[in-house]
Amino acid sequence: MIVRLLSSLSAKVPSILYRAALIMKPQVVFVLGGPGAGKGTQCAKIVENYNYTHLSAGDLLRAERSREGSEFGQLIDSYIKDGKIVPVEITINLLRKAMEETMQTDEKKFRFLIDGFPRNEDNLRGWSTVMDGKADVKFVLFFDCSNEVCIDRCLERGKSSGRTDDNRQSLEKRIQTYLQSTRPIISLYEKRGKVHTVDASRDVDEVFANVKTILDAEG
Repeated sequence: MIVRLLSSLSAKVPSILYRAALIMKPQVVFVLGGPGAGKGTQCAKIVENYNYTHLSAGDLLRAERSREGSEFGQLIDSYIKDGKIVPVEITINLLRKAMEETMQTDEKKFRFLIDGFPRNEDNLRGWSTVMDGKADVKFVLFFDCSNEVCIDRCLERGKSSGRTDDNRQSLEKRIQTYLQSTRPIISLYEKRGKVHTVDASRDVDEVFANVKTILDAEG
């Protein structure tokens, strides 16, 4: 779509082309936190109140896993069941496709909440390689919550979610993966001054009040 837009406009109006390119460039907020920290719940509330599109890396992977004819379905399934991180190439391709489809449908939809990604250094390297210059990461929204609260929430959710990884054995593996692989990514962005931390152990509305303050300040 960008190519068509650029080719149709005169080279005499570079300022217009520049603004168009900026409009079409995805503006990304990475949403990170342990399993059960409330990322999905808060993202849903953000979408209701702000002009963001929520993309859950986990949901995209689960959808691809169950999609008939998917060449990656079985591979994704084995990684998820073991609480491991799916190869970065698969996840980034799903995220990029989802962003492109959203922006092609509505060019005003260029703000994205990417939930549950990047989950490790390999994810971050892959994102930097594939998406460098193609998307702007504005900041990381980090939902901080104790391991005990996260596990209790997921076990409760598992009673109705139907998710194969909402059981204690998978959860303990996911928590360890999160602590060993994802927390260092959050620390890296903290050093860059690009992390907003939210106490996610509180009531949903209290957490969202904090989130609103952050988003309103960011503009």
